[in-house]
Amino acid sequence: MPDTMIQAEGLVKIYKTKETEVLALQGLDLTVEEGELTALIGNSGSGKSTFLNMIGGLDRPSAGSLLVAGKNLFTMTEKELVVYKRDTVGFVWQNNARNLLPYLSAVENIMLPMHLSEGKQKKERALMLLDMVGMSAKKNSRLNTLSGGEQQRIAIAIALANSPRLLLADEPTGSVDPKTANYIFDVFMELNRQGQTILIVTHDVALSKKVKRVVAIRDGKISSERILKEKYADRLKEAVIDWRTEETQEEYAIVDKAGRVQIPREILNAMELTDNKVRLEYQDGKVIISRPVEDLLTRDEAE
Repeated sequence: MPDTMIQAEGLVKIYKTKETEVLALQGLDLTVEEGELTALIGNSGSGKSTFLNMIGGLDRPSAGSLLVAGKNLFTMTEKELVVYKRDTVGFVWQNNARNLLPYLSAVENIMLPMHLSEGKQKKERALMLLDMVGMSAKKNSRLNTLSGGEQQRIAIAIALANSPRLLLADEPTGSVDPKTANYIFDVFMELNRQGQTILIVTHDVALSKKVKRVVAIRDGKISSERILKEKYADRLKEAVIDWRTEETQEEYAIVDKAGRVQIPREILNAMELTDNKVRLEYQDGKVIISRPVEDLLTRDEAE
């Protein structure tokens, strides 16, 4: 059985200013097993980037529990956190300026984060990583001579420099064309096939529909999960599939530990509720959510 890579329970994050408090995460629960490739989706302000930053050791939780690779991010000292960010997680940013130093070549950028290795070993690993992401021919190139997609592939190699147990990617295809996005996704898929655990935040519809597990965050909580249908699992590279339009995944609502379910906004709008009350019934193995009887009577009388 695989080990648990990420275990978040009741995770809360509050940002405070002089005038207000913002609740970015509101009791988020999520488990990611070692070897999974998981995508996080959600609207701006949903909490997905906050969650990713916490896993990356860039932000501290306010309450709850967060374990990554067995390490407790609540109890780490600053020194332990530095080692954690260096050895346990690798980060690929959407903004390539955060990934690459412009005055270094591609191979020098990859060698930079490596530690406790002799120069020859660093160079050999850097060249191996460049080959892995299909960038061997650009090993001596600098930032201003590379396209956005090429920079992003080198950024992936940099994130893998210290063999992290968990690779985090924040909108890795957000600033590249669809063809390059497909290539970058193929790199992630190959890394995952080799056993790399990967967590991606993305708005890319085509990319998210290819991922075996997609977790949706809404209002600081996990609202639903999408699981790739079995018939698509071995067809990820088929050009005949329109990944933006086909329904490739089954979607499941998530029941939290308090028994709560988030109802999608489009369903609530269709129900035309006059307040925040609904009826719940269990019939023939189904949970039925409907408007209150008196609400329906009032509407019928008005009509």
